[in-house]
Amino acid sequence: MEVKFSKKGEWLVVLVLVEICCLLCAEGRVAGARRHLADVHKHLKRLNKPAVKTIQSPDGDIIDCVHVSHQPAFDHPFLKNHTIQTRPAFHPEGLDFEQKKLSTNGESKPMVQPWHQNGRCPENTIPIRRTKKDDLLRASSLKRYGKKQHRSTPNPLSVDPDMLNESGHQHAIAYVEGDKYYGAKATINVWEPKIEQTNEFSLSQLWILGGSFGQDLNSIEAGWQVSPDLYGDNNTRLFTYWTSDAYQATGCYNLLCSGFIQINSDVAMGASIYPTSNFGGSQYDISILVWKDPKEGNWWMQFGNDYVLGYWPAFLFSYLADSASMIEWGGEVVNSEPDGTHTSTQMGSGRFPEEGFGKSSYFKNIQVVDSSNNLHAPKGVGTFTEQSNCYDVQSGNNGDWGSYFYYGGPGKNPNCR
Repeated sequence: MEVKFSKKGEWLVVLVLVEICCLLCAEGRVAGARRHLADVHKHLKRLNKPAVKTIQSPDGDIIDCVHVSHQPAFDHPFLKNHTIQTRPAFHPEGLDFEQKKLSTNGESKPMVQPWHQNGRCPENTIPIRRTKKDDLLRASSLKRYGKKQHRSTPNPLSVDPDMLNESGHQHAIAYVEGDKYYGAKATINVWEPKIEQTNEFSLSQLWILGGSFGQDLNSIEAGWQVSPDLYGDNNTRLFTYWTSDAYQATGCYNLLCSGFIQINSDVAMGASIYPTSNFGGSQYDISILVWKDPKEGNWWMQFGNDYVLGYWPAFLFSYLADSASMIEWGGEVVNSEPDGTHTSTQMGSGRFPEEGFGKSSYFKNIQVVDSSNNLHAPKGVGTFTEQSNCYDVQSGNNGDWGSYFYYGGPGKNPNCR
């Protein structure tokens, strides 16, 4: 029997079908959201290890004191039976003289992390900044959480202007290349640059690089950064990074994946640095040294004169398992071009290099480690920036600061649009 609908009946059928589709879509979205939240909680459980002690930092961070053998590094299958190196076999030669010179320099002040005000981690534990649910929800995806974008390393040897700005990352750096390098050191002026968009960041760091700037780049990085997307605030924070495949699948910031093995109970990577420099006032800086232990082959990091933080095992890398082919020091920002114009996110102090001490940000006493494990001033230092009207760099040399440079800038200005 043939059923005939009136026009009104046909519309009712269509409306019912649309409503059913909407309900099914809504249920699908709810189920998807539930799955995502379940994945978030699973990821949090993997990142946040059981704590021996927990410290609430005045800046809102939670610092978990985790037993040294339970840290995220040991999730790596190659580290299951790893014997922790409690100290490097060798420090670079020439370090003692440099430390004495720095400690008598009255221009800069010591730095602390705010969480120290409320306690310290016990012996045989390490401080880890706890990852919160909101940190993961801000990420573009769980897979990319704690990772830099591909092509974020400055390539001063590239002559293709389109390649220079392809990634939206901009730099003002000093660099050396053309030799084998086994480490680098610098004293870095600390500021709190203004960030225009939450998906942008501003950092100052050193890069230890091996391989080409293609798919196989090896990089070890350390310095300070302001990254609202990663940390949920505009605090200046100590950070490290590593990758063995040009930021694609391997590596991460701080301890957000397995890799770096921390041995120090005093310094939390990813935690705030305090105080920061004031324009025309007190200047604060941090000293960072990364070097390859000639005996074990691991890459070690030292913060300041007193804190050996830990090491990246040599097996994480291909090229850096032997040596680095380039060292870079300097600043990096993300330029997302809000409203189609250049970002006003600041690099360093937000001032151009020519303004000098107390106003411009600096790196001083930049050094490299050679094949004999000696620290010395780099030879043939070059400088590089994609757009000098936005961020610039000027290098120099003198008796007190050794090899140094001023760098940075305001981003968007009448000459940078």
